[in-house]
Amino acid sequence: MLSSVLNSSKAVQVNISIIRAFVFLRQYALSHRDLTEKLKELERKHDKKFKDVYEAINYLLSKDNVNTEQKNRKQIGFK
Repeated sequence: MLSSVLNSSKAVQVNISIIRAFVFLRQYALSHRDLTEKLKELERKHDKKFKDVYEAINYLLSKDNVNTEQKNRKQIGFK
């Protein structure tokens, strides 16, 4: 911590402020657990909807790769 490195009253005050900020964040997170659960539920619901979109994008990307490979291959036969 800062106060263990710097031996001044200012360093001690800054260190206390940092600890208080982390305690406040922990209390805020614990007191708003229902909000966190609702956000996670929304993420799960929308991830299911966008799964089809992701699959379609991956299909189109793989289709482009196949077309590129076909165009770049060595041609055989009569020219």
